[in-house]
Amino acid sequence: MPRRNPDEPVLASNKKAFHDYNVIERFESGVQLVGTEVKSCRAKSINMTDSYVTLRNGQAWLENMHIAPYGFGNRFNHDAKQKRRLLLHKNEILKLSQWVGAKGGTVIPLKVYLKQGLVKIEIAYCQGKTHGDKRDTLRKRQDDLDMRRALKH
Repeated sequence: MPRRNPDEPVLASNKKAFHDYNVIERFESGVQLVGTEVKSCRAKSINMTDSYVTLRNGQAWLENMHIAPYGFGNRFNHDAKQKRRLLLHKNEILKLSQWVGAKGGTVIPLKVYLKQGLVKIEIAYCQGKTHGDKRDTLRKRQDDLDMRRALKH
């Protein structure tokens, strides 16, 4: 996956995903949105907690992601938690569906950002962490922090 331009803003990120899952592989995906959803995304009115990706009939769908209704939208405003189609290549969808079917992982969104004026979503195939894995991650992070502090002084 090509590097993201740091000038383009991250609109939302799923920080809890890195605590609960081991990220195996990441994918960049477009998302099919209506006009008021794009305006709400640009206003950073996104909540990605408990959102996930389902794979059905050769298509990827983003479910349970909350994009707040646009404040100046009229009767054509969108539903906040509707399913949104992800725009992935066919081979990427096939790869994800094989992994989810065989290895029992899950596909979750990691962040929403702008790329050349378009809303993009970074999704990842992930394996769930156990309670002990979460402790090991926290312990390792604390050890790294202590080591950097010791080297600094």
